[in-house]
Amino acid sequence: MTATEAPRPPAAPRAARAAGITLVGQALRTVVQFGSILVLARLLLPEDYGLLAIVLVVVGIGEIVRDFGLSTAAIRAPELSEDTRDALFWINTAIGVLLCLVVVAGSGLLAALFDRPALTGIACALSATFVLNGMATQYRVTLTREMRFGALVTADVAAQATAAAVAIALAALGAGYWALVAQQLVQSALLLVLVAVPARWWPGRPRRTPGLRPFLTLGLHLVGTQLVNYAGNNVDTVTIGLRFDAAALGLYNRGFQLLMTPLNQLRSPATTVALPVLARLQDDRERFDEYLRRGQLALGLPIVVSLGVVAGAAGPLVELLLGPRWSGVAPILALLAVAAASQTLAFVGLWVYLSRGLGAQLFRYTVGTSVLRLACVLAGSTWGVVGVAAGYALAACLEWPLSLWWLSRITDFPGRTLAAGALRVLGCAVPAGGAAWLVTLAAGALPTTVVLLLAGLAGAAIVALAAAVSRTVRADLAGVLAFGRSMARR
Repeated sequence: MTATEAPRPPAAPRAARAAGITLVGQALRTVVQFGSILVLARLLLPEDYGLLAIVLVVVGIGEIVRDFGLSTAAIRAPELSEDTRDALFWINTAIGVLLCLVVVAGSGLLAALFDRPALTGIACALSATFVLNGMATQYRVTLTREMRFGALVTADVAAQATAAAVAIALAALGAGYWALVAQQLVQSALLLVLVAVPARWWPGRPRRTPGLRPFLTLGLHLVGTQLVNYAGNNVDTVTIGLRFDAAALGLYNRGFQLLMTPLNQLRSPATTVALPVLARLQDDRERFDEYLRRGQLALGLPIVVSLGVVAGAAGPLVELLLGPRWSGVAPILALLAVAAASQTLAFVGLWVYLSRGLGAQLFRYTVGTSVLRLACVLAGSTWGVVGVAAGYALAACLEWPLSLWWLSRITDFPGRTLAAGALRVLGCAVPAGGAAWLVTLAAGALPTTVVLLLAGLAGAAIVALAAAVSRTVRADLAGVLAFGRSMARR
C-alpha cells in the first residue's frame, strides 16, 4: 500500500499559476453556461425552468449526501493511501446508487406534493446523475491533490460545452424541459470520463479498509452543515414552488441563475485553490492571515463592485440578456445581487472552517443562519416573488457580520482586518451601484447596450475616484492587479 502526499505549500508564483489556470477555466465555463442560459431563454418557457428547478432542489440535497463531505476530507488529508482512495470511491458510488433508487421510488410523491405530474419523469431521469457523480468524486480529488487544475478545467469546460450544445439542439427541436434534463445527464456522464482518464487509476475491489474513521467523521460534520445550508439556501425555491405557480418559479430561477452562474464560476475555483494552501499554512499564523486578507480583496473588489453595478442596472441588463418577456426578473436580479455581494465578503470564512477542520463549529453556525434565512424568506413571501428575493437579501446582509463574530470566538481569525477590508470594498461598490442606477434613470430612450456601457463606465469612475482620494484603496487595487499579473505571466 503506497501513500500519496499532498503537495507542499505552493510558493506565491505556483499558487498564482494554479489560481490562474483555474480562473481561466472558470471564465470559459462562465461563457459557455451563460451563453446557454441566454440562448435557451429564447427557446424555452418560464414553466420549463420552473419544473426543472423543483427537481434540482431534490437533486441538490442528494448530491450533498452523495459526496458525504468525503471529497473535502480527502483533499485536506496530509496523506491518502491507494486503499483509502479506493474505499472512498466505493463509498461515494454506493451512496449514489442508493440515492438513485430512493429518488425513483419517491418521484410520484414529489409530483403529488407539487401537483405537477411531469415531475415524475424528470426526477427518474435525473436520478442517474447520482451514480455518475458518485463515481467521478474521487477522480476529481486525485486531480485536485496533485494540483492538476489544467486537467480539471479541460474536463469541466468540455463536458459543459457539449451538454449545452445538446440542450440547445433539443430545445430548438421542441423538446421543452427535456432539453434541460438532457443537459444535466450529458454533462455528468462526459465529466466522469474526462476526469477518470487523466487520473490514471482504476479502483480495486471493495474491501474493509482501516483508517477511514477520520474521513467519515469530518465528512459527517460537513454533510450535516451542507444539508442545513442547502436547505436554507433553497427555502426560497421551495417557498415559491409551493405558494406560487411554475411560471413564477421560472422567473425567480432565471434571475438566480443569471447571477449565480458566473458568480459561482469565480468563487468556487478560489476555494479549490485556497483550501489545500491554507490547510498547510495552519501553523504559520502570519502567512495564514495574510492569505485570507488577500483572498478577500481578490474576490471582493472585482466581484462585489460588479454586483453593485448589476443591481443598479438590472432592468436594461435583463432586457438585453433574456429579452422583454423576462422583464419580471429585473427586481429579483437586483435584490439577489445585494445578497451575493454579502455572501462574497463572507466567503473567506468558509475557507477557515474547511482548512482547519472546524466541521462541528461550521454546522452550528449554519443551523443558526439557516433559521434566520428561513424566517426572512417566509416573511418576504407575503409580498410575492420579489418579497422572497428581498428576504433572501436581508438574511445575507445579516449573516456576514455574524460570520465574523462567530469565527473570532472559535479560532484565531483576523476579524477586524477582514471587516475593515470589506468596508472598503463596500465603500466602492455601493456608490458604483448608485451611479449605475442614476445612469439608467437618466438614459431615456437610449439603446440598451449604450445604457449598460454608460452604467459600467459610471461604476468604474466611482472606483477610480475612490482610488484617487484613498491611499488604502489604491494599495488594495494594486494588490489585486499584481495578483492578476502574476497569474497571467505563469
